[in-house]
Amino acid sequence: MSTHAEGDRAPVTVIGLGAMGSAMAETFLRAGHPTTVWNRTAHRAEPLVTKGATAAASPADALAASDLIVISQVDYQAMYDSLGPAERALTGRVLVNLSSGTPEEGRRASTWATGHGAEFLAGGIMADPPGIGHPGAFALYSGPQAALERHRETLKVLADTTYVGADAGLALLYYQAGAYVFLSTLSSSLHAAALLGTAGVPAKDLFPFLAGTFADLSTDGPMGYLRRLMDEVDAGEYPGELNNLRMQAVGMEHVVQATRDAGLDTAVPEALKELFERAVERGHGAEGLTSIIEVIKKPAR
Repeated sequence: MSTHAEGDRAPVTVIGLGAMGSAMAETFLRAGHPTTVWNRTAHRAEPLVTKGATAAASPADALAASDLIVISQVDYQAMYDSLGPAERALTGRVLVNLSSGTPEEGRRASTWATGHGAEFLAGGIMADPPGIGHPGAFALYSGPQAALERHRETLKVLADTTYVGADAGLALLYYQAGAYVFLSTLSSSLHAAALLGTAGVPAKDLFPFLAGTFADLSTDGPMGYLRRLMDEVDAGEYPGELNNLRMQAVGMEHVVQATRDAGLDTAVPEALKELFERAVERGHGAEGLTSIIEVIKKPAR
C-alpha cells in the first residue's frame, strides 16, 4: 500500500475525468493531496497534469498509486470496463464510486470489490462540478464505516460527508431520491416559467414567488408543508379536513387545462393529475395530499 509522511496530505487516485471527475481532481490538488488521474481517453488528463496531477499509464498504475480510489464515470459498468483488466491490483484499496447508479448496482459492486480484496463505498455527491469543494456541497456514503472514517479527512475536501449505513445501496437510494426531487422541481419551475411566458411575463419575475414557496416548504412554521408531509408518511395518517385530495385533483385539472390552453406540453401535469385521480378512486379523496403515497407504494398491476 502507498504511504505518506505524518502531516502530509494523503495521496488519492481519481478514475474518470469528465466534468465531475476533473473538478474532484482539481479540488484534491488545491487541498494539497498528491493526485493521480486516469481516464479511458488519455488526453483528458493533460490539463490536470499541468496543475500538478500525475497521469497513470494504466488502470493498474492508477490503483497502485493510492490506497483511496475515487471513481467518477458515466455509470457503474464503466468501472468494470476500466478496472476489470486490473483486478489483481484492487487488493487493499478502498474504492469510492461517486458515479450515478442504482442501489442494486452499488450492492453488486460491493460484492465484486470485496471478492478482489478491496473495500467499497458507494457515494452520492450533491453538487454540480463548480460546487465541488465549496460550501453547500454534500455527499452521502454507504458501505463499511471504518473505510470511510480512515479517509474522511480526504473525502471531506470534496463536500460535507455523511455516512448513511452499511448497505452499499443506501447512498445511491438517497442520491436517486434527491435527484428525483431536484430534477422534478427544476422541471416544474421551467414549466411554470413557460406558462407565464405565454402572457409576456419574463421568467425573472417568477423567481421571488418560487423562492418564497421553496423557503416556506422547508420551514418549521405553519407553512412548513414538507416536514408535515414527512410526519404524516411516518404516521400513516393523512388528515384532509382543511384541504383534501379531491380538491387537489380538481386543482390539477385546472393546471392541465391552463397548460393546454397556452399551447404547452401537458404530459407532466397530466401525469400528476392522473396520480391524484387514482388516489381519489381508491378512496382517499377525503384525505390529504399525502395519501397519494399509498398509490405510489402500491401501483395498479
